[in-house]
Amino acid sequence: MKKANIGITDKNRAHIAEQLNKILADEFILYSKTLNAHWNIEGPDFHTVHVYLETLYNEQQQIVDTVAEKIRSIGHYALGDLGQYIEVSHLSKKLTGKFDSQNLFKELLQDHESIIIFLRENIAPIAEKFGAEGISDYLTGLMEKHEKTAWMLRSHLN
Repeated sequence: MKKANIGITDKNRAHIAEQLNKILADEFILYSKTLNAHWNIEGPDFHTVHVYLETLYNEQQQIVDTVAEKIRSIGHYALGDLGQYIEVSHLSKKLTGKFDSQNLFKELLQDHESIIIFLRENIAPIAEKFGAEGISDYLTGLMEKHEKTAWMLRSHLN
């Protein structure tokens, strides 16, 4: 592939790719955990939660794809190995506890909030220090998606 000539230095693109790969890892692990919750949910609210979790994992699948494409668009390779995801992710790798909506939503909420914090910490530096305003804007939009999902999950909890 021809080297990306997009007005961002090689060093800055490498740093941005490193941060984006961490985000990719978090998003993929969250996707996997959401899919697991969808498959294994139990309880009196099974059908409603099962359908909602399907919506969430479909949204997560799209997020995973777009983050990987952002990495490729700046001339770097996206991580694609589960071991690498686990190594760089900020999230725990599996769900724990009961497979009821209260427990699952609590765990998924923690993951969404962790991603929100990491995104928020990277938005300004990626624009201001590394000169990638477009990626910073993308991360802002991604953070807003996670904030909305976190609100929905939080609203379900007792």
